[in-house]
Amino acid sequence: MVRYLKTRPTQYVMQFKGGEVKREGAGLSFFYWEPTSTLVLVPLSSADVPFAFQEVTADFQTITVQGQLTWRVADPKKLAGLLDYSVSREGAWRSDDPQKLEERLVHTAQILTQGVVGKLSLTAALGSSEALAAAVLAGLKGSEAVQLLGVELLAVAVLSVKPTPEMARALEAEAREALQRKSDEAIYERRTSAVEQERRVKESELQTEVMVEQQRRHIRETKMAADIALEKEREQLVEQSASNDKKVAEAQAWALAKQLEPLRTMDWKVLSALSAGGGDPGMMIAVAFRELAENAQRIGELNISPDLLRALIPSSSGKK
Repeated sequence: MVRYLKTRPTQYVMQFKGGEVKREGAGLSFFYWEPTSTLVLVPLSSADVPFAFQEVTADFQTITVQGQLTWRVADPKKLAGLLDYSVSREGAWRSDDPQKLEERLVHTAQILTQGVVGKLSLTAALGSSEALAAAVLAGLKGSEAVQLLGVELLAVAVLSVKPTPEMARALEAEAREALQRKSDEAIYERRTSAVEQERRVKESELQTEVMVEQQRRHIRETKMAADIALEKEREQLVEQSASNDKKVAEAQAWALAKQLEPLRTMDWKVLSALSAGGGDPGMMIAVAFRELAENAQRIGELNISPDLLRALIPSSSGKK
């Protein structure tokens, strides 16, 4: 029976007849004799394979790794030589080898994941999504089994790394406590900073007060020094003035002494007469009475007339 086959550009088809490949290629369309022909159809488009592994970390904690592989067939002839990709006339695969290919890729990825996660602690594993994906991708590309299949790994994505629910709650509590401690430390640091700032302000105020007091003391000392200097100048002025007055007084005393020196040897009677001008009767009578008083022992009897006294008294009153 003659049949017609039309393939898509992303499908690689091979027609076997008598154990030999009669035609092959991507996106071919042709007629073939069904009783003696075997068709092999290998998809060339990329495919995504999800995976989820439960692994144990270095500290014996179970985690779940979820992600996906992106791959494509690089060498369809090599792959068709290892796995059965033959199809029936309806286009369905005759075996489950195409599904086994994805299982092989997932198993290889799981082995590589075990090797990476087994060396990490729980905390490190939970934050190693990117590193884990890069390590698995590099391991798949370098795997000899994958290369023999003619498959090319395009990407590996690790979507999540989760611990068990109990451990997740414990980690959440620990993280919550750590955040609370950081919050308390931040509050403490803020308060400490405020106290430090207040201390600096107080120190600045005290320094300002000290500087002001020093300036005031300097002003007082300057003023006091000026007063002392002024008092010293006044003292010098007073001393100089006193010295000058003393010299003037000494000069006047010396001049007066020189003026009175001739009078020291003169009789007082002569001086009295000279001071009276030599013609005052009252003065003359007073001198006479004094002489009488000095020689009273020699006088036996002295009579003074009232007229003489009356003459003397007015003259004395007028003199006064």
